Amino acid sequence: MTDTGPARITLETLHALKKRGERIACLTCYDAGFTRLLEAAGVELFIIGDSLGMVVMGHDSTVPVTMQDMVYHAANVARVGRSAYRVVDLPYHSYTDAGTALHNARRLVDEGGAHMVKLEGGSAMASIVARLVEAGIPVCGHIGLLPQSVELYGGYKVQGRDADSAAALRADAQALEAAGAGLLVMECMPAALAADITQSVGIPTIGIGAGPGCDGQVLVLYDMLGITRGRLPRFVHDFLDAGGSISGAVRAYVAAVKAGAYPSAAHSY
Repeated sequence: MTDTGPARITLETLHALKKRGERIACLTCYDAGFTRLLEAAGVELFIIGDSLGMVVMGHDSTVPVTMQDMVYHAANVARVGRSAYRVVDLPYHSYTDAGTALHNARRLVDEGGAHMVKLEGGSAMASIVARLVEAGIPVCGHIGLLPQSVELYGGYKVQGRDADSAAALRADAQALEAAGAGLLVMECMPAALAADITQSVGIPTIGIGAGPGCDGQVLVLYDMLGITRGRLPRFVHDFLDAGGSISGAVRAYVAAVKAGAYPSAAHSY
């Protein structure tokens, strides 16, 4: 029987979308059921994120998430995934040095079915990124707000508001690209800065609270479905209201990202 499902997305596909100026629709995903639904709705990129520690496991932060947690959830997604490109987070303290990072990244690929691994941090992580890429493991960088280090900031705060910190984030992006990173997540930073960084690097940027000038957007799945309770960041939008169903909400999100309607100025810093 011929498979009539969506075409498989590769890293080359994502780079081609950036070159064409077509925005990339990304969501977090943690299980088989949502994998099928999100792929059918046109989501091109999954981040199997350690955000699962908060929205699935009930922790107050991402810090308690273990390698085994990440392998388990990544494998759930990979088992049924057919089209979306899968990026899996290396959790807290799993990449403290190049050897540890390589061991754990291989687990995410071999046991979890990751296409790419993601780690938080800028220039200081460049040597680890280079080691992973040298070993044949694609890497996504993550700059701006770093949830695994949120206590260092004194909470969830926008990064890069002043000239010095903005320059540091630009340098971080360039260092990660030079080290071989194939994608870059940028979280909670001024929209103008994120747009500037997007134009300055050749790799696709995926924004979350980083304004409309990124090459793609990501939201935590539970946030955009209105499941998460409590005070939410301004960049979160409940697409279930407009979509009418879970499938409709995801399709509405994909359409809004592709059209450049999300995020708007109201969702940006």
